[in-house]
This record gives sequence, structure tokens and C-alpha cells, in this order.
Amino acid sequence: MEKTILIVEDELRMRLLLRDYFKKEGFKVLEAENGLTALSIFKNEKSHINLIILDIMMPLMDGFTFCKSIREISYVPIIILTAKSDEEDKLLGYELGADDYVTKPFSPKILVAKAKALLKRSDSLDFIEKNNEEFDGLIINTLSHEVYLDEEEIYLTPKEYDLLIYLVENKGIALNRDKILDNVWGIDYFGDPRTVDTNIKRLREKLKNKSYLISTVRGSGYKFEVKK
Repeated sequence: MEKTILIVEDELRMRLLLRDYFKKEGFKVLEAENGLTALSIFKNEKSHINLIILDIMMPLMDGFTFCKSIREISYVPIIILTAKSDEEDKLLGYELGADDYVTKPFSPKILVAKAKALLKRSDSLDFIEKNNEEFDGLIINTLSHEVYLDEEEIYLTPKEYDLLIYLVENKGIALNRDKILDNVWGIDYFGDPRTVDTNIKRLREKLKNKSYLISTVRGSGYKFEVKK
């Protein structure tokens, strides 16, 4: 099935370069030169867009604002593409729900490879045997990627969902930050291990009164466990 990429980039030359690379790899490409236009396109094409390539420094609506707006209505995978390499900017991007972060200058081939890997991970989270798995009122549907808390749906970013599934798959096992980074963010990720802590914090906040399902293992990392 053909995948659709939305490229949000105000620099025409860069946008056309990315469009050509992704089309060459068999993707359908939608384009926007600013966040406002991109948001309108996404709302009209939401069910068809599989991944967003997002620049940060844009007119009318910057990438961070756009990312935050998207996360209010969808957990479509997002790769942030920007010249901003400051660590705090990267952390902000992840906190707002981005799944990966590529700093300019970059190799378009590497970006396409990252996009393919992210889409593959998003499409292949089927390792839990049953379609629905329940833990003390937390229900995960691995076919629809929907998560419910006491019968009310909660919205997770793709990375938060991946993280939750990885913890559930290793229920009862203490997982250190490096292991979580390798398996959820990929072995090519060289960012700050605090990214794990940030996403665990956000995940716990969304789990509300079920946050105890993810426990901190002192000196090691985190563990998913159901209290008896």
C-alpha cells in the first residue's frame, strides 16, 4: 500500500529535493510551505497521511506550534527537520510528541531511511498475541493502536505508544534507559537518555491513576508491572 508523506518546509529548494527523493522511493507526497497550510492539509487528508516531515523555522506557524496542534488530534509519526541543533530544542520537540529529529545539513537518503524505519515500526507493533490486552483497567488494542483507561480512550503519540508496548512486552523486567532507547528509538539514536525520562513522565501523566503500572527501578530504569 502506497504511503503518503506530508512535507512541511518553507524553503522551496529543500522541499522539492525531499519531494523528489520520497517520490523516487514510491511515496505519495503532499507539500506545505508553512504550518497553517500544513494544518489545513492534514485536517482534510488526515486518514491518508502516514508520516510528517516537519521544519521548525517557518512563517505564520512554526514547527513546534504545528506539532503541538497535530498531537491534539492525531498520533501520526513526525520527524522534525531543522537547523536548530541545541539540545533543549531537541528535547522540546520530543516533549511535544515528535518521533525523530534530523539536523540540517543532512543526507536525504538517511532521512528516507529513517522515515521507512519509523513507518515499519508503526506498522509492526503486533507482538502481543491478543488484540486487546488489559492491565487493571488499562486496555490496549494492538490492531487499532488504541489505548483505553477505564473505558475512556487516551491519546498517545506514536513514540509513547511504542514505549508502552515495549514495556508491556517485557512485563516484570527492569529495563535500563539505554535498552529502552535502542528498542524504541532505534540503535542509531544518539540523543540524551533523558528522552526516556521525559516520555515516561508524559506517559504516566496520561495513565493518571494507573501510572503505578510503570514503576521506577532505582539505579536501573523502569518496569511495567501489575500490582497484585
